[in-house]
Amino acid sequence: MGELVAFIARSLVDHPDEVSVNEKHTEYSIVVELKVASEDMGKVIGKQGRIAKAIRTVVKAAAVKESKRVVVEIIQ
Repeated sequence: MGELVAFIARSLVDHPDEVSVNEKHTEYSIVVELKVASEDMGKVIGKQGRIAKAIRTVVKAAAVKESKRVVVEIIQ
């Protein structure tokens, strides 16, 4: 899941080398923390959070195959 989030984020931002993804696994869920440069934060979140919501939707759809719950957090 982290690779998918990283790929999407790198495609959106101006500084793809500053994108970092950290995964935390629990028994039933995966928490994916996405960190980008402060200048790129708006590009990852989007107007009214639409891009962030779309990223979460794509990741949740991919997680259905693994029967896991995925939470995507965008941190600064």
